[in-house]
Amino acid sequence: MDLFSEILGKIKADYIDIFFEEKTTNQLQMEENKIQKCSHLFDKGLGVRLIIDEKIVYAYTNDLTKRGIDELLSILKNYRHYESSINLKKSVPMNSFFIKNNPQEISTSEKIKFVKRANDISWLQSKKVRQVKVFYSDTIQNIRIANSEGYFTEEQRCYILFFVQTVTSEDNTIQTGYEVVGGLKGIEIFEEISPEEIALKATQRALMMLKAKRIKGGRMPVVISSEAGGTMIHEAVGHGLEADLVQEGISVYSGKIGDKIASDLITVIDDPTLSNMRGSYIFDDEGTPSQRTVLVEKGVLINYLYDKYTSMKEGKSSTGNGRRQSYEHYPIPRMSNTFIAPGEHSPEEIIRSVDRGLFVKKMGGGQVNTVTGEFVFEVQEGYLIEKGSVGEPVRGALLIGTGQEILKTIDMVGNDLGFSIGTCGKNSQAVPVTDGMPTVRIPEIVVGGEA
Repeated sequence: MDLFSEILGKIKADYIDIFFEEKTTNQLQMEENKIQKCSHLFDKGLGVRLIIDEKIVYAYTNDLTKRGIDELLSILKNYRHYESSINLKKSVPMNSFFIKNNPQEISTSEKIKFVKRANDISWLQSKKVRQVKVFYSDTIQNIRIANSEGYFTEEQRCYILFFVQTVTSEDNTIQTGYEVVGGLKGIEIFEEISPEEIALKATQRALMMLKAKRIKGGRMPVVISSEAGGTMIHEAVGHGLEADLVQEGISVYSGKIGDKIASDLITVIDDPTLSNMRGSYIFDDEGTPSQRTVLVEKGVLINYLYDKYTSMKEGKSSTGNGRRQSYEHYPIPRMSNTFIAPGEHSPEEIIRSVDRGLFVKKMGGGQVNTVTGEFVFEVQEGYLIEKGSVGEPVRGALLIGTGQEILKTIDMVGNDLGFSIGTCGKNSQAVPVTDGMPTVRIPEIVVGGEA
């Protein structure tokens, strides 16, 4: 804390924050029945951000000696002075997350067993399995943040990530199944779902899709299951609600606070306080306490996601969404755990309401234009709905439309809620996130497929 006070006392700006990070990451990767990667990575460093006349100045270093700090300050020499002093007050966290089994206390050999268990069960499922990839990662991130407002925060974050990817083939057809779990958790994640269960989901999906027929494209009703996760809400809507894109005029939702942008059934929330989710944190990467932010309420846009910089430009308060990949990056507005709130319909009722359409059980990747809201999403696992029942599997489906179109036309929202995890990329920075939604019905959307 003394170092932070010293640095803050030598710089003058409208706003200053200092971000210290110490991060340890262990990774394992198994392919071709062999451990192909076993790495232990350690990094630490410090970054200083100045906001002056709505401009950002940022410098960082991984040399934390006096010489290294002096060199960092020399980069900021145009803003240095030696007359101020600051007494930092430690912020008290409003919430906390319990880690039961710290991965640093588990041996590498034990972690390899988790990977092998997933690998072995995948190969046993069928002779049609051609490739299995299993990936394990744990990260311990220790963070300290101080700012010119006089606040000091510290936090330890523990992340687990585990996925299985299985490739199957038959005749000239190749299919891939993928399943991932993770969160702000320790090794106890494998008490919630075993490596075998994760592997079976990926492998059985790849095998099932070998038998699936190609879907015929066209406009049709689509039911997206809560199991599919919230990839669509994250990409097609969430990014457009980040304040930097809004202020730059490259969001379809710029200047629309108070406008009706969705059906009455839609409430969109971003909440990093949710227990042990992958996008959760106690303080954001600027030291602002995490908080629940309602973005869209019953179809009306009521807020954007702000960090310190974007909130200062509008004379508002940060929503606690200033996030960065590491000390080498300055923070920008980012989503955390973003989801559509549950509604009143049961998933079964929603499916029964469709005579013929598409049921999406698992979403794949996609592309979004934040300026226009246009998107294209791949369906990794989908089924035909026929006379109100889920029927045979189909492959090759794409969902094509715009975020604002989808939000306005959703006419049934389930009383369930499912989440998916990911790593969100923006401005060459990657941060862990969670996305969620209940089962929803879109009465008509373009589904790409065979002509």
